[in-house]
Order: sequence, then structure tokens, then C-alpha cells
Amino acid sequence: MATFKIDAAHSEITFKVKHLMITNVTGNFNTFDATMETVADDFAGAKISFEADVNSISTNNEQRDGHLKSDDFFAADKFPKLSFVSTSFQKLSDSEFKLVGDLTIRDVTKSVELAVEYGGTMVDPWGQTKAGFEIGGKINRKEFGLQWSATTEAGGIVVSDEVKLHLAVQMVKQA
Repeated sequence: MATFKIDAAHSEITFKVKHLMITNVTGNFNTFDATMETVADDFAGAKISFEADVNSISTNNEQRDGHLKSDDFFAADKFPKLSFVSTSFQKLSDSEFKLVGDLTIRDVTKSVELAVEYGGTMVDPWGQTKAGFEIGGKINRKEFGLQWSATTEAGGIVVSDEVKLHLAVQMVKQA
């Protein structure tokens, strides 16, 4: 059994949501942790867990970040973490996996499916074995209790329900 921990300095946890249905606003979580336990050298069947600190959310706009932390969205004071625990990690090809697991945001847990691209394994200059993954998928924010909505005078939607997730992750093999 090999255990890998996320290398936060070389990983990004980002999301995109449409604003006014014409452009994307990108946000990220700056504080997060993840663990992967695997028996197989090719990571098939690995067990993966992840959590992010909701208060570390950043969209490069302090007012918007404050709104996202409020009860309209994440309710960070009541639900300070979001989490993911895998239920399956299926190898589709040498570089593609399907990751399924339970995502918890606020007090709602739902199964989500994510596409994973394995970028390879490398030993860094300090002798640490690292594995790289790009993870993507989408969720409907309203299914997780992020209900806030507004429309423009013309009836346009201010924030889309669909949220695109993108994670660029380096995992470090633990000694």
C-alpha cells in the first residue's frame, strides 16, 4: 500500500461559473488537503479523499468572496469545509481514469463523476516521487444548497447553476 499526499505548492483547485451567461468568473481554494491510497502501481482502484477550507475561497474580488462565504452560497461559518471521498477510481486507458465519489458542500452530499487525466510519475530533484493529475467535471451548485439567484432587468441570469471544476494536482508519495 502506497500513500500519496497532495503537494499544495504545485496544485491548483479552481472552478468557473458563468456571469451574465457571457463570461466565466474563475475562483479557487487556497487551503486544501488530499490523500490517495493505492495498492496498484497504475493507481487503479485508489482511494482518494479531499477537503478544502471554504474561507480560503478567492475570486480576486473581496466583495464577491464575502458573498460566496455568506449563507447565500457556502455558509462558511456553519460549513467551513467542503469534502470529497472517492467510491471508485476506474482506469480507462494508460492516461485516463473515471473518478466517482461523494462531494459534500454545506450539509448536502451527492455522488459526482470526474474525468481524470494522469500526467505521469516523476522523481523530483529532492528524491520525492510525484504523480500528476488533471481532474475535471461539473456540478449544479443549486443541488448543493448554493441557491442564490438574481436576474437582470432584461431577464438574464446573473450566475449560472452549472459550475465547472478543474484541479491540477501533484501527489507526493509518502515514505
